[in-house]
Amino acid sequence: METLIIGCGYLGMRLAAWLAGQGHRVYGVRRQIRDPEPFQAAGVEPLAIDITRPEQLARIPDTIRWVVNSVSSSRGDAEVYRRVYLDASRTLIRQLGRLPIERYLQVSSTSVYGQTDGSWIEEDDSRHPNSATAKILALTEDSLLDAWRRERFPALLARASSIYGPGRGYLFQRFLRDEARLDGDGSRFLNMVHVDDLARAIAHLLRHGKPGAAYNVTDNRPVSQYEFLAWLAARLGKPLPPSGPQRTGKRARTNKRVSNRRLRRELKFEFRYPTWREGYESAVQAVSAAPGDC
Repeated sequence: METLIIGCGYLGMRLAAWLAGQGHRVYGVRRQIRDPEPFQAAGVEPLAIDITRPEQLARIPDTIRWVVNSVSSSRGDAEVYRRVYLDASRTLIRQLGRLPIERYLQVSSTSVYGQTDGSWIEEDDSRHPNSATAKILALTEDSLLDAWRRERFPALLARASSIYGPGRGYLFQRFLRDEARLDGDGSRFLNMVHVDDLARAIAHLLRHGKPGAAYNVTDNRPVSQYEFLAWLAARLGKPLPPSGPQRTGKRARTNKRVSNRRLRRELKFEFRYPTWREGYESAVQAVSAAPGDC
């Protein structure tokens, strides 16, 4: 299958390499290709395309059948999100709608769920996004699902929770720098997915997911902030971070437990790292073994 991965960064390059290893012909898109060697080493054909510039979309090969949009906003504000996600998606729908695309998978985020009461959330629950960027993501989802209903554009959504893996993990990295703080009593729930599981899940959804559907991609066990930080403190011999006032930043505005039941039970996907404990174990061991750390 000829596959286009838009946004070959931390996630997209792993997905591209995984699909290429399975025998697919994969094109990897970045706004600029400064060094083609990582693409070539992964068996991926690089394409320099800025998806916010419609005239550049003509470079997409007509033979593409699967498309994954895993583009990143580079931590931009709402205006950047609008250009990169909503406006670019609408342009991609028009450009790719003329091709016999079989799957168009948008990597979205569980941040579209704005619940704050710690409740369990499934895909058909109301989203209630409560930040400007999450609202843009929800509008992007709506645009793609509307294209499926009206034009049978084969869009489906992978709503990823907080992504971690080698060199990544927002709260983990802050803990290592002694910058982590408990939000209040630390009871707010965190939802996580290892980057390798996310890449594997996306590949699984390309084969088995249904156009017009959304799928939560998160591990099997949400964890409270307190439990996660207490586990890290015990494993690394560091003190538990102090408690501070409840933060109001983008990462602290929600409190929910995201269910992956649709992905696991309906599509029979199995996680390599079923919980954050298995996923973080190698990172914890690496830190413990490093001279001068902890």
